[in-house]
Amino acid sequence: MSVWVFGYGSLVWRPAFPFLERVPARLRGWQRRFWQHSPDHRGTPALPGRVVTLLARPEADVIGVAFRIATDVAEAVLPALDHREKAGYERHMVVLNALGDGRTIDAMVYVAGPQNGDYAGPATIAEIADRVVTAHGPSGANTEYVLRLDEALEALGQPDDHVRAIAGAVRDRVATSRQ
Repeated sequence: MSVWVFGYGSLVWRPAFPFLERVPARLRGWQRRFWQHSPDHRGTPALPGRVVTLLARPEADVIGVAFRIATDVAEAVLPALDHREKAGYERHMVVLNALGDGRTIDAMVYVAGPQNGDYAGPATIAEIADRVVTAHGPSGANTEYVLRLDEALEALGQPDDHVRAIAGAVRDRVATSRQ
């Protein structure tokens, strides 16, 4: 027996847990957005970073990675993931479609909805990028989070327009600051 976890943010490029299988997958009916503050990983309470969450959107799809975790290992991995996703994220069960073979996978995903205290909500690409380039937390620079996610989705052959727009704006700001 095993447990599946779907990653659509930092888990795509940094799962930091042992897994039996890693499968690119599609989650239908959701949209990825940089609408969650990160006061504990990619920012601080005084200057929270911006990280992704999911919004229910019937017409949308999110591409990410499903990880199959052995049941005995899941007993340690899931509490660690609960801690990692503590700032407003809650577990949800979803059905994924594996890219390639199309099989369905019942998986757990962490979603931070608008009711949580760290929900940032909508903002312009410029506003999000401005925050990203200034935020830094215990897990590193917020720029790393954005750029690594963009690169990981590109490597999957599944770039995300929203992530790509934020990453482009962040790259522009970083290049401008170096001049």
